[in-house]
Amino acid sequence: MKVLRVLLAVAILAGSASCSRTGETTAPSDRLRIAININPTNLNGILQQNTMESFVDGLIFDNLVTLDAQHREVPDLAAEVPTVANGDIGKDGLTIRYRLRHGVTWHDGAPFTSRDVKFSWQAIMNPANNVVSRRGYDQVASVDTPDPHTVVFRMKRLFAPAVDTIFGESDTPLRILPAHLLAKYPNLNQIPFNAAPVGTGPFKFARWERGDRIVLSANPSYFRGAPKLREITLLIILDDNTIEAQVRSHEVDLAMEVPATMYRDLADAPGVVRQLVSAPVFNAIEFNAARPPLDDVRLRRALVMAIDRAGITRDDTYGTGTVASADLSPFYWAYDPSLEPAPYDPSAARALLDAAGWRAGADGMRVRNGQRLSLQLVYGQGNAIGRAIVAQVQQMLRKAGVDVQAKSYDYATLYAAAESGGILNGGKFDLAVYSWVSGADPDNASQWACNAIPPAGNNISRYCSPKMDAAQRLALSTFDRSVRTKAYHDVESLLVEDAPAAFLYYRSLVYVRVPDLKNFTPNGTSEGWNAQEWNR
Repeated sequence: MKVLRVLLAVAILAGSASCSRTGETTAPSDRLRIAININPTNLNGILQQNTMESFVDGLIFDNLVTLDAQHREVPDLAAEVPTVANGDIGKDGLTIRYRLRHGVTWHDGAPFTSRDVKFSWQAIMNPANNVVSRRGYDQVASVDTPDPHTVVFRMKRLFAPAVDTIFGESDTPLRILPAHLLAKYPNLNQIPFNAAPVGTGPFKFARWERGDRIVLSANPSYFRGAPKLREITLLIILDDNTIEAQVRSHEVDLAMEVPATMYRDLADAPGVVRQLVSAPVFNAIEFNAARPPLDDVRLRRALVMAIDRAGITRDDTYGTGTVASADLSPFYWAYDPSLEPAPYDPSAARALLDAAGWRAGADGMRVRNGQRLSLQLVYGQGNAIGRAIVAQVQQMLRKAGVDVQAKSYDYATLYAAAESGGILNGGKFDLAVYSWVSGADPDNASQWACNAIPPAGNNISRYCSPKMDAAQRLALSTFDRSVRTKAYHDVESLLVEDAPAAFLYYRSLVYVRVPDLKNFTPNGTSEGWNAQEWNR
């Protein structure tokens, strides 16, 4: 997701010598305890529904290309990053060749080959599989495998972010699966593999105690070298307050992407290090733009102007966030520093509501044609910052005469695929507290293009604009960064004008960890890109 980014937290546990939730709190130095605040639904590398599942998948599986801590492309299962300069990308952009590493094996000992890459693309494109987004993969016309260590993607058209998207660090990173184990299935949605995966990554699946923990063990044959940690245990802890308590008691060694309140509260905690990482992350209130009455842009603009986004940023981020103008943050070369956020202007908001026919009644609440303006705002359970935002937005919009009813869901339900009845992907909401971590490239078409409405993409707002689609097509049709930058500036301006969301703030990713954890250097889109180097 990044798919729909969820606030994660972390911990590990292992064997008789490591701690339990009620036992001793000192973990052996070759083990790490990571607390995750979502209960995973599966561990299949192409079926992840949220960033927690994506994080776990990234420890088990690999991409073709990843990023280092300085956001530079580096080869993963590929031996070299394809570029126009090295001849692996055709000058017309229609062929992309990957030279694969030799000697890579799956966790069961089978050799990794080009067949696995082709199969994984086919599985992603199989409409029977519940893949969150096929963004980029649907731009591939065919995949050739001239030998076991060469893969050639033949593109339908030039797709500028291809290398960062197709088995790369996209906003929905999908990993390469083992053809020798999975090619026999007509679809991958309900198979034993999803609960006991086999990958090529630095850590191997060991066991999954449903609702409690997932245990991973080191892969001694990992192609980048055997991991320095022997074991990682991910404890499933669904409440931020519990995670914070276990960080303080040293039952948790690492908490990932924690809320700003935890960052604030742990400032002086003994034996806890706080770590901020620049990332392409925004927080917003998403609007369901296809659902009446939010299909009226005047109402959406009024809601944006009635929300004091600077106040929310000041009160909720504790210095970890800055007010957002749209979705692309200063992390990107495509960021537009001249774009002004929509103003906080309650008077203008009330005027727009009047113009849209929503008149204030005797109690101050808005009514049109006898219908009260009442909207449902959804958010994830156990998320302290989400609860704070909900309370603030309810109060601000009530002053404008808008009744907001809040409803929380567990993350598995909130972010489930459209086919599985997910709240966001299924469009079963009016407003949503939403956080998103984008990919290595500023390509955001999966969130705002007409053809990216779930299950075809991540456009949960169901916003659709011909102008937006035209700007997105231009941004994706050239490798010329100056042309792409101008196109993305147009994209961002349209997001302010059409208001499919009230963009609140850009935020750094926040981690809290034990002081002796070494080489934990998230790249802004992935925590585990160098997990084999983590050490204690």
